[in-house]
Amino acid sequence: MTATSHPTGVLAIPSMRAQCSDAEWQARVDLAACYRLVAHYGMADMMANHISSRVPDQDGAFLINAYGMMYEEITASSLVKVDHDGTILAKPDFGALNYGINKAGYVIHSAVHHARPEVACVIHTHSWASMAVSALECGLLPITQTAMRFLKIGYHDYQGVVLDTAEQASLIADLGQGEALILRNHGALTVGRTVGEVFNWMHRLELSCRAQLAAQATGSPLAKVPQPVLEETWNNYQPGTRRPYGVMEWPALLRMLDRLDPSYRD
Repeated sequence: MTATSHPTGVLAIPSMRAQCSDAEWQARVDLAACYRLVAHYGMADMMANHISSRVPDQDGAFLINAYGMMYEEITASSLVKVDHDGTILAKPDFGALNYGINKAGYVIHSAVHHARPEVACVIHTHSWASMAVSALECGLLPITQTAMRFLKIGYHDYQGVVLDTAEQASLIADLGQGEALILRNHGALTVGRTVGEVFNWMHRLELSCRAQLAAQATGSPLAKVPQPVLEETWNNYQPGTRRPYGVMEWPALLRMLDRLDPSYRD
């Protein structure tokens, strides 16, 4: 069976369920849900950008979107499985569309998955808010409680479209052991130990960027918070201080998606 486009605008993708272990299928479902959520919350850039998820029971393999599909139509079966070298290990039959993967996405995501084995999922966005903040010399300011969570966020200088694997080393160095990175003049990146965790990081980063831009747009002076309070608030948000992010939110987000459109599970 090959992919077909119906008059309703839905791209019918042959199921990959029989070709996957239970662990991989669950990873596919969660990753497809993450794509839908990023679109739902206004952080998608049509078919650009990527979210990737490590295949739990296959070393060196991760799942990523087919280059040519919108975030809002990603399903568990439409995801492409690749290794750290960019070799496609498995994908559905897209028929005449013959979708592959985007090289820039592979370069960024493979670097993170290779260097940070504890990371299960990586989100990279070009949202209007993250792009705007990435272009500001001041970067992300800790002017709201939500933004204080990113007090020690990393920054990666722009080196052009990420097509050269030579950039991977500096990208990983700038990310360090953190959960979030501002890609200067580009966008944002977050990582997490679960899909629910990384979505939580990106959602909060997006809110921080939007709030900062709204505050700066007024032209009024920004209220400053004492450094000791910033440090204490940052510490309260750290993974070692509180329960892991996404534990409570993810099931509720999946219920919302199931009410809106459960086709991501296919």
